[in-house]
Amino acid sequence: MTDQAANILAALGGVANIIDIEPCTTRLRSEVRDATLVDVGALRAAGAHGVMLAGRVVQVVVGPSVDTLASEIEELM
Repeated sequence: MTDQAANILAALGGVANIIDIEPCTTRLRSEVRDATLVDVGALRAAGAHGVMLAGRVVQVVVGPSVDTLASEIEELM
């Protein structure tokens, strides 16, 4: 398990805030219960190249390691 996975999970508001999370090309696409709990600064500090928020959908640009990272996050959940 990487610290990056744990840090991204925490920055998304924790396990209880995540409805769904999946890898999509170079991004982690997630739906959250409360978008105000998402910490964009912490996501960037955890290695995100970019963050897009649209309502309750959060896309975290992480690059080609997205599949591995998504698997690690799902294991933490």
